[in-house]
Amino acid sequence: MVTIIAGTNRPGSSTHKLSLYYQKRLAEKGVDARVFSMAELPANLIETDLYGKRSAAFKPIQQMVTDTEKFLFVIPEYNGSFPGVLKVFVDCCAFPQSFYEKKAALVGLSSGKYGNIRGVDHFTGICNYMHLHVMPLKIHIANIRNEINAEGNLHLPDTLKFTEEQIDKFIKF
Repeated sequence: MVTIIAGTNRPGSSTHKLSLYYQKRLAEKGVDARVFSMAELPANLIETDLYGKRSAAFKPIQQMVTDTEKFLFVIPEYNGSFPGVLKVFVDCCAFPQSFYEKKAALVGLSSGKYGNIRGVDHFTGICNYMHLHVMPLKIHIANIRNEINAEGNLHLPDTLKFTEEQIDKFIKF
């Protein structure tokens, strides 16, 4: 199973729109992928699911993560890194079965001009620690509001070229 992680819980986010775009492109290439947004996490996650505790609300999320073979993380820039909710999510997941020896692709995005380069690097370090194998081709999409059109599609030639290359490599990874 492939799971696309939309790395923020912000309502109406560009991250979620970009995650849906990746899901659509994967489906067009014959790969079924589920989008999981951090907005789907239980509101009281910090109280109920850290430090070995497991709530009934998190059990199906944990099962989805355990069943996933490949992850595609779509990671927005928050204060020069990635959202804290994404780290909390990772910390709530059981170790090692959640991510150990599985595969991942990373996509950074920002409203500014660097596409969350730093945050993707920070998250790569966490992936390495968890033995989550990260595909070398990481995409950084800057000025995301100009990149996604009204229909939710990427449309600028360079971005299309590199995201298509990443998607094709992710399928083979």
